[in-house]
Amino acid sequence: MSKGFSVIPVTGIPEILPGDDLSKVILKAIKKGPGLQAFDIVVITSKIISKAEGQIFPSKSRDQAIIEETVRLVAERGKTKIVETRHGLIMAAAGVDASNAPAGMILKLPIDSDASARNLRSAFHLITKPVGVIITDTMGRAWRLGLTDNAIGVAGVENFIDYRGQKDAQGRTLEMTITAVSDEIASAAEMVKGKLDGIPVVIVRGLERFVTEADGPGARSVIRPAEEDMFGLGAQAARDIGYLQGYEDGKNSVS
Repeated sequence: MSKGFSVIPVTGIPEILPGDDLSKVILKAIKKGPGLQAFDIVVITSKIISKAEGQIFPSKSRDQAIIEETVRLVAERGKTKIVETRHGLIMAAAGVDASNAPAGMILKLPIDSDASARNLRSAFHLITKPVGVIITDTMGRAWRLGLTDNAIGVAGVENFIDYRGQKDAQGRTLEMTITAVSDEIASAAEMVKGKLDGIPVVIVRGLERFVTEADGPGARSVIRPAEEDMFGLGAQAARDIGYLQGYEDGKNSVS
């Protein structure tokens, strides 16, 4: 049975500028606040990673930034484009965003969020270990309104719990259930970080069972391979195929 866990805000982090040593900034704030304990998970919004990396551009270049970050157009409606980014993520506008960016500027996603998570973890391990690191960004969800935070960079945290083959409380064997742990932690952390409160970092404490000794495969292992995309043909193409199949079935039934 789970004992529960805590999500603790890390306050006092200043505005991040290009070239800042993010690990030093975060550790300084953690030391003044909740401290860092073995098996903590440090959850960090991608925005401050992007700022430290200099992924900041004038807002007038937004369209070009989206093009540069896009490898595939997945869907489009009006001015909204859902695309696959060079990181493999499926996101609106390739994750290019003006929220919490300096006035007149936009932010791209971090260059390599998994690498950033690993580098930050190495720095945190100089204080205590093991700890986990999750870098998050906000995404929409197919078939549901509203946004949630997901893990786009992971080091030292299990991405999944695989319940297949285990029995539920009624004795039934689970056949399909694989829980996306890193995404669930990212969403829980967002309830404390928020969008408006200037808290880009939180510590999740009490989930020791998900913290690993090795860095692990990173958040890329959470991305569904393109060949498993059930909607890869696109909605219109799927409808066309459905209508054609219905016509053929109807014609065959008459004959």
